[in-house]
Amino acid sequence: MLKKYMPVLALAVLTLAGCESSGTTNGAANVSDSPQPTAAATAQATAQATVQPAATPSAKPVTGTSDKPSKVAMTGVTAVRLADAKSGWIGGKGWIAHTEDSGAKWQIQYEGSGEVKQLFALNGKEAWASTGNEGSLLSTKDGGQHWTTVGKMPNAAFFHFISKGEAFSGSAHTVDGGVKWTQMSVPEGITGDAYFHDANNGWAVKQVKDTVEVLRTQDGGKTWKSAMSRKNEASLTGAVIRSVGANDAWILLIGDSGMTQTSYSLFHTKDGGKTWQTVLANSTAGGGPAPGIPAGDTTGPKNTGTKPGPLYVVSPDVAFMGGQCPSCDKPNSVGWTKDGGKTWVNGKETFTGYGELLLAMADSNQGWLITNDNTQPSVMYTTGSGGVNWTKVHTFDAPK
Repeated sequence: MLKKYMPVLALAVLTLAGCESSGTTNGAANVSDSPQPTAAATAQATAQATVQPAATPSAKPVTGTSDKPSKVAMTGVTAVRLADAKSGWIGGKGWIAHTEDSGAKWQIQYEGSGEVKQLFALNGKEAWASTGNEGSLLSTKDGGQHWTTVGKMPNAAFFHFISKGEAFSGSAHTVDGGVKWTQMSVPEGITGDAYFHDANNGWAVKQVKDTVEVLRTQDGGKTWKSAMSRKNEASLTGAVIRSVGANDAWILLIGDSGMTQTSYSLFHTKDGGKTWQTVLANSTAGGGPAPGIPAGDTTGPKNTGTKPGPLYVVSPDVAFMGGQCPSCDKPNSVGWTKDGGKTWVNGKETFTGYGELLLAMADSNQGWLITNDNTQPSVMYTTGSGGVNWTKVHTFDAPK
């Protein structure tokens, strides 16, 4: 579940792989250029601080049956989340919309101030949205017919609910649906946000001099231990972490940028950090070596594009990731793995739009892709073939 961290955008590419690791590296993934279709909280962690949200008025609920109410222009999609392959939500500047037919028609459910930063759906009825610069947290319990303000987000990190009461936003934890948040302990000087899969299991990334450390906690942040250590040729500028199991972690390391290019690497573990798979090693001429990959090593797997796009993890075996190429006519693409990172497949299709790319998957085969642009309408595509083929299903309102 991942959003705006790159925040989610060719020249000669130097791809590198392999290096020292405190966890055993299984090796680099194989890359295919010919894709084929394929079929509550047990105990609250020790808190250092409690965030008390300021009182906020209830959000104004908006209901209706029109897919484009005259008062709302659906321009610039900023967030997306699926409940299942056919239904889900998108958000923009001052609005949230819902579909039940895979994006062909949309119903505006909420109008308000502020841009929708993130969306998360626990199921088809219960969903949440963070909005505005102050991070108001909205909630629905009836599929979006009514949205109410329940509190404020404690930070701008990726948030995810594991029940209707318990959620995590980076290192912040709530057990009352987002009304109050407690801060869980994390190591000093980490890069990016920590990620907690549950109240006990969490991950963080830290760089000390020329070494990148992936750290793990199994006691809610009380203690942290190194799960992977890799030499890094350059500065680490960002990190994105996702997890779909207590022992599962996908670690995206973002390096330097230059000439519209950004170097990055993706690592995966299924066994709590004992062994690691090098999933991607995207070194670039402008950004230098991929983080954690020695300079001069060109054996690693590559994603398409010259900058990282959104990362969406479905299971310990399945993950999708966008690639972006700001200098290309069609700058957006999608690649994936369905064997835990051993093999990476680069999709053949590319898409227009020089703004933020949004990606959400219901399972290993069905998902949505939304492209954005400052001068052209946002466009939504769907896939039922695991990314092999995409179909345009909706063109949104043109920017004003």
